[in-house]
Amino acid sequence: MDLTRRGLEMGGLLVLVLLRSCLLSAVDGTPLLLFANRRDVRLVDAEGIRGESAIVVSDLEDAAAVDFMYAEGLIFWTDVSEEAIKQTHWNQSSNSLKEALGTGQTVVVSGLDSPDGLACDWLGRKLYWTDSETNRIEVANLDGTSRKVLFWMDLDQPRAIALNPDQRYMYWTDWGEEPRIERAGMDGSNRKVIVDVDIYWPNGLTIDLVEQKLYWADAKLSFIHRANLDGSARETVVEGTLTHPFALTLSEETLYWTDWQTRSIHACNKHNGDKTREILSGIYSPMDIQVLEPYRQPYIQTPCSDNNGGCSHLCLLSPVQPFYSCACPTGVQLKPDEKTCKPGAEQVLLLARRTDLRRISLDLPDFTDIVLQVDDIRHAIAIDYDPVEGYVYWTDDEVRAIRRSHIDGSNAMMLVTTEINHPDGIAVDWVARNLYWTDTGTDRIEVTRLNGTSRKILISENLDEPRAIVLDPVNGYMYWTDWGEQPKIERANLNGMDRVVLLNSSLGWPNGLAIDYAAGKLYWGDAKTDKIEVINVDGSNRQTLLEDKLPHIFGFTLLGDYIYWTDWQRRSIERVHKATAVREIIIDQLPDLMGLKATKVTETYGTNGCAVNNGGCSHLCFWCRQAVSCACPMGMELLSDLQTCVVPEAFLLFTNRDNIRSISLGTNSNDVAIPLTGVKEASALDFDVSERRIYWTDIQAKTISRAYMNGSSVEHVIEFGLDYPEGMAVDWMGRNIYWADTGTNRIEVARLDGQYRQVLVCKDLDNPRSLDNPRSLALDPANGYMYWTEWGGRPRIARAYMDGSTITTLVDKVGRANGLTIDYVDHRLYWTDLDTCMIESTNMQGLQREIIVDDLPHPFGLTQYRDFIYWTDFNLRSIERADKRSGLNRTVVLQGQLELMLDILVFHSSRQEGTNECSHNNGNCAHLCLATPAGAQCRCASHYTLNTDGRNCSSPSSFLLFSQKASISRMVLGEQSPDIILPIHVLRNVRAVSYDPLDRLVYWLDGRQNIRRARDDGAMSSMIASSSVQPVDNQLHDLSLDPYSRHVYWTCETTNTINIQRMDGHTVGVVLKDDTDKPRAIVVNAEKGYMYFTTVQERSAKIEGASLDGTERESLFTTGLIRPVALALDNKLGKLFWVDADLKRIESSDLTGANRIVLQDSNILQPMGLTVLGDHLYWIDRQQQMIERVDKLTGDGRTRIQGRISYLTSIHAVEEMDPQEFESHPCSRDNGGCSHICIAKGDGTPRCSCPMHLVLLQDLLHCGEPPTCSTEQFTCSTGEIDCIPMAWRCDGFPECDDGSDEENCPVCSAFQFQCDKGGCIDAQRRCNGEPDCADHSDEQECETICPPNQFRCGDNQCITKKQQCDNYSDCPDGSDELACEYVSPPSSGIPNTGPNTIGPVIAIILLVFVIGGAYFVCQRVVCRRYKGPSGSFPHEYISGTPHVPLNFIAPSSSQHGTFQGISCGKSMMSSVSLMGSSGSGAPLYDRNHILNPPPSPATDRSLYNTEVFYSSNSPSTTRSYRPYHPVRGAAPPTTPCSTDVCDSDYTPHHPPAGLASSTPCWKAVAHGGHGKHNKYYMDLNSDSDPYPPPPTPRSQYLSAEESCPPSPSTERSYFHLCPPPPSPCTDSS
Repeated sequence: MDLTRRGLEMGGLLVLVLLRSCLLSAVDGTPLLLFANRRDVRLVDAEGIRGESAIVVSDLEDAAAVDFMYAEGLIFWTDVSEEAIKQTHWNQSSNSLKEALGTGQTVVVSGLDSPDGLACDWLGRKLYWTDSETNRIEVANLDGTSRKVLFWMDLDQPRAIALNPDQRYMYWTDWGEEPRIERAGMDGSNRKVIVDVDIYWPNGLTIDLVEQKLYWADAKLSFIHRANLDGSARETVVEGTLTHPFALTLSEETLYWTDWQTRSIHACNKHNGDKTREILSGIYSPMDIQVLEPYRQPYIQTPCSDNNGGCSHLCLLSPVQPFYSCACPTGVQLKPDEKTCKPGAEQVLLLARRTDLRRISLDLPDFTDIVLQVDDIRHAIAIDYDPVEGYVYWTDDEVRAIRRSHIDGSNAMMLVTTEINHPDGIAVDWVARNLYWTDTGTDRIEVTRLNGTSRKILISENLDEPRAIVLDPVNGYMYWTDWGEQPKIERANLNGMDRVVLLNSSLGWPNGLAIDYAAGKLYWGDAKTDKIEVINVDGSNRQTLLEDKLPHIFGFTLLGDYIYWTDWQRRSIERVHKATAVREIIIDQLPDLMGLKATKVTETYGTNGCAVNNGGCSHLCFWCRQAVSCACPMGMELLSDLQTCVVPEAFLLFTNRDNIRSISLGTNSNDVAIPLTGVKEASALDFDVSERRIYWTDIQAKTISRAYMNGSSVEHVIEFGLDYPEGMAVDWMGRNIYWADTGTNRIEVARLDGQYRQVLVCKDLDNPRSLDNPRSLALDPANGYMYWTEWGGRPRIARAYMDGSTITTLVDKVGRANGLTIDYVDHRLYWTDLDTCMIESTNMQGLQREIIVDDLPHPFGLTQYRDFIYWTDFNLRSIERADKRSGLNRTVVLQGQLELMLDILVFHSSRQEGTNECSHNNGNCAHLCLATPAGAQCRCASHYTLNTDGRNCSSPSSFLLFSQKASISRMVLGEQSPDIILPIHVLRNVRAVSYDPLDRLVYWLDGRQNIRRARDDGAMSSMIASSSVQPVDNQLHDLSLDPYSRHVYWTCETTNTINIQRMDGHTVGVVLKDDTDKPRAIVVNAEKGYMYFTTVQERSAKIEGASLDGTERESLFTTGLIRPVALALDNKLGKLFWVDADLKRIESSDLTGANRIVLQDSNILQPMGLTVLGDHLYWIDRQQQMIERVDKLTGDGRTRIQGRISYLTSIHAVEEMDPQEFESHPCSRDNGGCSHICIAKGDGTPRCSCPMHLVLLQDLLHCGEPPTCSTEQFTCSTGEIDCIPMAWRCDGFPECDDGSDEENCPVCSAFQFQCDKGGCIDAQRRCNGEPDCADHSDEQECETICPPNQFRCGDNQCITKKQQCDNYSDCPDGSDELACEYVSPPSSGIPNTGPNTIGPVIAIILLVFVIGGAYFVCQRVVCRRYKGPSGSFPHEYISGTPHVPLNFIAPSSSQHGTFQGISCGKSMMSSVSLMGSSGSGAPLYDRNHILNPPPSPATDRSLYNTEVFYSSNSPSTTRSYRPYHPVRGAAPPTTPCSTDVCDSDYTPHHPPAGLASSTPCWKAVAHGGHGKHNKYYMDLNSDSDPYPPPPTPRSQYLSAEESCPPSPSTERSYFHLCPPPPSPCTDSS
């Protein structure tokens, strides 16, 4: 009773307050209107100066709804692009609009989707808002805390929201499928529909607090109505005159509203709608509006005013006693006292999406998802949780890492970042505190501690595509799925041992796995068989739980009685009761769903022996077979106490085909593989103990690589120019690596990182004892010697200084010696002999030879450590050891399981002790410091020369570069050192190579698309020209450099042009284009400002020359050529050289074309390139695989320089540039001052010029756009005058300053008369009695005047008068059919029937045919394609989409949104399931025709990168991200891709041309400049298969950014001929 009385008192008090406010307002003047304008929020005085408004806050993305808290001076607004609610403070004391600016912007609530409506509860101090994308109404404190979802069911498109805190009710509009206005208590109670008839697009809503009336505006029905607050007594206020009202507010007797179409604020009387007026017009985009006055927010006491009503979190006003209720943040339950909230959600669902993580409370039925605030999630896949410490763990496939954070997203950190490829599954052992994961890239299952330490590989054999993994810590098992070629579910102990296949039949893509600990059952979801099945944990009793409407299961988890899963195709999270099989949808239409985990937040299950003190283990504890099993991370081993891990003192390393393994020598532990990637066939092996790295050669990959001992940081040290690197050794003192290559017959050296490579010993054809099949290699850096074995015709063991000098034979009577090893303590050599099957030894001079072990089956690798030697045996597949002196005490270290063990060594610091002169600062050498018995020697990389200081190195000044298909080599002539392959990465085939002597960079054509450059050591590699930026892929043919101007000239086969590019990559332009004589090979003579090039026609060729800007072109040779493929130039000699591939002839001439002579024309098979170096001309012959040379003057002295070089493609000579010569060149300094092209003139001065598309400006330095003269004008080349009348061109008088109007005068066309002194005039002006030519020649010889009965054509021909105007051109110029309206038609026997009717009749008939044909095509093709399941045309195609949210972007054309996009290019979509309205969840394809189904992250990305688009959110289509409404019964329709349909290979295509313009209501264009993704840009990429690809975690599958239908974002141009609906596509009527 008291409460009722109190409610009545509050009502009476409110009336008094309102009356007082009204009086004050009347005194204070007209109200201020606050409105959102997308880009800003503004204030306008309702009766102030017209057209003036003040900005409160500016630079907004997309402000939509707005409200205020008057007492606090706070203004709030929603931003639908930034998906947030923001606030600002405004200056209340000011009387001036100008000073009412807001101060700052603060985000209050973030993580929204489309917050269309906003209202402030000024009494309860709360924010209420609607979200039309998530279809929710939420409430929060003013600072955004304690956010709670009030309504999530039966909302379709909620928009405007208004509060009446005095009556404790809230009101909102919904313009969805069933438009309505609803009300409910402000705590969510007593919900009721109050208006649902005569309503269509209810946009605006406001409450008259004095008269207790509700006003709303309907944008479709164009009225403003009002009613009582319960919906009764409805009456019209304004009708018929509205265009598109959006938001509505009220002040005393006046209504104010914004209108989208007039872009104005209007006002009228609130009772009858009269006194209509415009308050403000020309608004950019008027959105929500409020009257910013205190009387709109009268204060009264409420039950929540004192002590927050006793509530721990939210106190919400209620229309039922006790007129308030306490509430908790979303997902948190209220305790039984109904005042206090629990600490948090007790059961949650953790969800990994592609770019975010979310948690959903399972405690309450609204299942609201909350985004965890974690940065930089690129591609999350698997997720798990540790209830002990409250950490979420997840894998990220793009970052290639395993990460964790607290359950609220704080404290995020990387745990594992190395050797992670595609981590698809993750599992937490919450008892032993370990983390397990599967990786389908490395095909391994690994474990670490939960903090990322103590990493160990558990399983690496026989895994194909491991994915889901679950643990049973109580019983000590792990289970995983493998969806490879033979899908299976397996089990092993938690330490990876005792592996068992539980199931391998009737499986497709077992993506998800979950364990029911209590029932002892294992559940899984299969994305290919579309089933959820269950077995006992021992693999027995297989049963199917669910097999209906499961198109593509991915994530899978179990908690309590429910199994939860994500479905890629339905884009949903669902759950099913494991006993009753009743299923329900948790979240519907949320794209990019990956893994999920249902868990209790703090409660754990079970325990085991690892729970206390980590089971006594120092590192990893595993619970196996009901006992503790301790284990060690990589690189450590267990002591005999079986608990403590230590770093072993020494261990054996050996190669075993595609892996490198280790065995500890301190304990009897098993051999383990070092986890290396990319090893194909490891041969030689060594290590560097100081950095704990191993080095190995790979004779299949032909590389030398290195990595740390734990397998991380694999990198290639040498990857070019290797053939069979069978021997290799690390110089640990000088930090160098030596290797012996049996294929190239070389011993080489480089720094440990591969730099400064030099050949030390190579095969000399004249000296057969030089080097013959070097094999095994050993170093003694303390004494400066290297030792190697040779397997050639006369096998031996040889020794040399470590700089390659002083080679001697130590042991010559020997078979194939291998495994050469030095005992640094006893100073002896050991080796295995493959021919005698013995192990032998000598001292370091090759004397005191002894047999250590004999009668071995097949010894191969050998090493020594302390008192023992260790060796591998090919036949026994074993590793044995014996006493190094006697060969006794033989023991087997490893027996019989591994084959192809090539090299073996002991990793221990005692094998690499001591220093030498090279150990400190590289011996002060710039490149290499090499030890010799006489002391350290500085040496340089190949072809570099040592300076006189004996330390620094100079690059070679003259050399040859030649390219093969995949490499570029350098050859220095006259030196002992041979040619070397430069360590330059070539991506495609090298076609042409050149060199810039100034920057010392190699340039080459990479394939036909790119020009690339790099230093000779491979550094600074970059692309300077690419045809891929052009719309057409150009076919680059040849290139030549101008080092003075810093330009690259290149020819293009596609466009038949010569192009210039600056060396920094900037384009200069085209200087020559000729589609008849097509330019191909080119050479630039920059010294003379000239270039030479070959041109080709169908059956002939020329050699031509031109100035560097393409002008002054002349043909040098037009005969005696068929296919000249290469040009070369000797500027000092003044000679041009060329080679003809068809004539097989090399010729030369002077630079002018004189003195042409043949230099060589015999025994040339396939010449490719030509170049001049010194006195010789060099060329390559691809067929003969060799480089040859002749004397460049006479052609004599033909010599083969190098042979047996396959796939030769080009050759280029480099000579050092004289610095003085460079300085003296007129273009060398700042390109001669020219903006584009600089050409050296004969007098040593520069001339500036321009590419074809530009003209030289008056300053004669800069190029500019040519003047835009009209078609009737001629464009002067340079000078003050730009344009002259075309008639003045070639008229004998130069009008242009530069006389260009009288140059290159053309021959006149058929319709022109040519004046004698040049120039053309219109032929009809000939003999017209007035001289038009400057020389009067047009009025001479005028006898050819036609007789009276004839007509004179424009070209002075005569025809009969009858032929004039007979609808047929008899004159060549058609002049007889001009001006025929004025000529009476020739009389004929047929009477004239008035205007010509035949044409129109034919046109009408044709039109009927065209329309009929179009209709037929539509019925047969288009409409069939677009029909919905009911058979009718989906109405979103008929004339635009009827209901569209705020942010759909209008097309810029004036079309009315009708669907016009079916006309061009490829079929856009061919199944209505693309439109989300097929209603069947069944896959639409034949599974037997799947080629390569990747359900997975680890599939090829390139197949699936496509953006998919489907229709905007008409009510009939499935809207993105809508919580499912169980009331509606059926499951949601399938989404655009029946993923399984796309399981075959899918190739994306470019969208059809013109699609954007022809489908105005489909395609949204991102708002320029804000960098924000437009959420519904859609690309229809489909040729024949209408489905997007299966969304593997790495495919661009309908990611949230692309797939959500619109909500108010980005800039619009809404205003078309017809008024827009709540968004720009026009209405369907």
